[in-house]
Amino acid sequence: MAVVEELLRSESSGDISFGNHELAQKAKLENYEHAGDIYKVKTYQAITKLEKNGLFLYESVPGTSVYDFCENEQGISFAAEGDQDAQITIGADSDAEYEVIVAGESAGVMKTNLSGKLSISVELEGAGRVAVKLIKK
Repeated sequence: MAVVEELLRSESSGDISFGNHELAQKAKLENYEHAGDIYKVKTYQAITKLEKNGLFLYESVPGTSVYDFCENEQGISFAAEGDQDAQITIGADSDAEYEVIVAGESAGVMKTNLSGKLSISVELEGAGRVAVKLIKK
């Protein structure tokens, strides 16, 4: 499957896609403007990290390619792709509950910590793109 060669791009749907899990060397793109916000991405095989307006939004270990990342009042959704299973941490609302759905199956309701971070494990190896949704409760 194709990776995000430009590291970060705006999609016609209004979502963003970012990261390139195939890069051997670290790459970053700063000051990318999308929908009035400023994004920064750092990515390569070992890690992918996204910040929005200087605040943490997404991190995966090892690195992933992320497609159609959307955040709104209802929650966050995206599709992730990688060569290995990944630990993904999302920056969401602090002290909030989200139903986590991975590849169409509920992983249950999880609560963010005081800093608004929520971590999930996603099986990516050999799976292609895997859809992830966090639905705010």
